[in-house]
Amino acid sequence: MKNKIKKILKAMIPSRLRPRIRLAYKKIRFFGLRHLCPFCKSRLGRFLPYGLTFPVLTEKKVVGGGYRLNTLCPVCDSFDRERLLYLHLVHKTEIFSKPQKVLHIAPEVRVRNVLTGKANIDYLTADLMADNVMAKVDITDIRYPDNSFDSIICNHVLEHVIDDRKAMSELYRVLKPGGWAILQVPMSLALESTYEDFTINTPEGREIAFGQNDHVRIYAKDYVDRLSQAGFKVELHNWYAENDNFGGRANRFGLNEEECVYRVSKPAA
Repeated sequence: MKNKIKKILKAMIPSRLRPRIRLAYKKIRFFGLRHLCPFCKSRLGRFLPYGLTFPVLTEKKVVGGGYRLNTLCPVCDSFDRERLLYLHLVHKTEIFSKPQKVLHIAPEVRVRNVLTGKANIDYLTADLMADNVMAKVDITDIRYPDNSFDSIICNHVLEHVIDDRKAMSELYRVLKPGGWAILQVPMSLALESTYEDFTINTPEGREIAFGQNDHVRIYAKDYVDRLSQAGFKVELHNWYAENDNFGGRANRFGLNEEECVYRVSKPAA
């Protein structure tokens, strides 16, 4: 009966109206006053759980890499880490108010949609594997001149890269003096030193060792040292200590309470 009703409704509703109706349905179904999605502006009773469940992610207390209860927006499908990135851009940078040449590696859909078309932003999306970007870029060999970009967004990318130190060096090289970058990675709260073993090179082995079949390491507290060795000045933004711009103690925007923003800068010449 349910399938028959769906077929009847599908036949009755013009295809151009279906996305709007689907969106309205989700907003009504998940409506609540506890949370707000900063992307789709939906008021929500809850965010949905999401994430991988490999034991290593729990054992190593990997922030941003395991199963989380308050993660996925049921209306626009934004993740907690996307919302944190977006809110940091809004409240901690001048990306929306000053002329910026921005490089966005492996762009998140909703963040890309916000940045695209802004009059003050000269925006370049890049990826090595994906097709829906403006440029094919290997971040260990970025084919752009020194000091090309005012800002770089590279969110949850470096854990996929074998030679991450070369990638950090390249990101530093193409960043302008005085420029900044956001370089988020999954982060272990249990390890002192980053765990990597390049003899583990199968998807199955990487799932067991690193918690995802295309990850090649689990970063730890020495991530700051790696960034500093590349030349960056590193600043950690703990959003949870902030005011209501980030949802406060009520965690209105459904962020990961253990995740900090790793924002780096290149010293001015």
